[in-house]
Amino acid sequence: MHNDFFTYQAQTTKFAAGFEVEKAEGNYIYGTDGKRYLDFVAGVSANTLGHSHPKVINAIKEQADKYLHVMVYGEYAQDKPVALCKLLAEATPEPLEMTYLVNSGAEAIDGSLKLAKRFTGREEIVSFKNSYHGNTHGALSVSGSENHKREFRPLLPMVSFIEFNNENDFDKITEKTACVILETIQGAAGFLVPENDYLIKLKRRCEEVGALLILDEIQPGFGRTGKLFSFEHYGIVPDILVMGKGMGGGVPVGAFMSSREMMDTLSHSPKLGHITTFGGNPLIAAASYATLKEVLESGLMNEVEEKEKLFRELLVHPKIKNINGRGLMLAVNLGSPEYTLQVAKKCMEKGLIVFWQLYRNEYLRISPPLTLSMEEIRQGCQIILDVLNED
Repeated sequence: MHNDFFTYQAQTTKFAAGFEVEKAEGNYIYGTDGKRYLDFVAGVSANTLGHSHPKVINAIKEQADKYLHVMVYGEYAQDKPVALCKLLAEATPEPLEMTYLVNSGAEAIDGSLKLAKRFTGREEIVSFKNSYHGNTHGALSVSGSENHKREFRPLLPMVSFIEFNNENDFDKITEKTACVILETIQGAAGFLVPENDYLIKLKRRCEEVGALLILDEIQPGFGRTGKLFSFEHYGIVPDILVMGKGMGGGVPVGAFMSSREMMDTLSHSPKLGHITTFGGNPLIAAASYATLKEVLESGLMNEVEEKEKLFRELLVHPKIKNINGRGLMLAVNLGSPEYTLQVAKKCMEKGLIVFWQLYRNEYLRISPPLTLSMEEIRQGCQIILDVLNED
């Protein structure tokens, strides 16, 4: 399988691990080598409830016994997609009331940009330096790393970039701006959090000029920071909310959410303002509904703050420069990309899965399942410290 993986499946880097997976359960992944590995990555923040959570698996099985795909998005009323959208509306503040279900976070970004342009009648978009929103052409256009975009131009025109947490850039948001799009916590840049009421001031500027605020919660959403969505920590509500990753508990899904007034504009002039064949797939919606319900009812979000505190207490070492992030979304600065990759490899050899940040490879990613126990945190952190002590 290892040879076939590199022979037949397209790669994204020149140094993929090629780790062979036998099964995954709870907070562990089991390899064909007979070893189990504690997972501090959760499929890059996707496996909110760990691997093969019984409530998610049962929801998938129950739906599979009924039917799979029956019609393109938005035509038929189906139990699980409707229940998921209703529960999201009940769990989020106004004016977030209607959800458009899609296949991925990147597609949700594209849909949100279209919605903002359609509703405002404007063309200009403001995004952020070092942001990451996905790799479709629209999502890539509003991502802030030129190194990752250069070879794929031309991209969307009329997109400008400002600096995260810098209020001096607000004058670039004008009456011509359709929307400002940003990650509530900048992911690929090293889990940078808003400071000094930045989001409140940004929302105020958007309201002054009539621009919409789109928050990308693809990574911090679904309890990862101790709230269902991380914007709830910062005293604002976005005009459009984008979600994905941990929404499905391990299945591919995304969504964007807004007011009924805004969402209605995608249904006419032209009709099919956004259309997707498999968005809202009942199997995926069943898994997503089970995940959301468990996140809301299990009390796991109430444990996040203490788990973050324990990580920060344990991960103290001369080779750790700083730790960014919030909740179970932490980036550990080890100084250089080369060393961070080396540490990740050695942790894997000792039975711990960690990863690196997309833009800032000197940061070691820690984004475990919410179900991670305090004892598992201690075990995993000890492995990291043991590796740091080796050199």
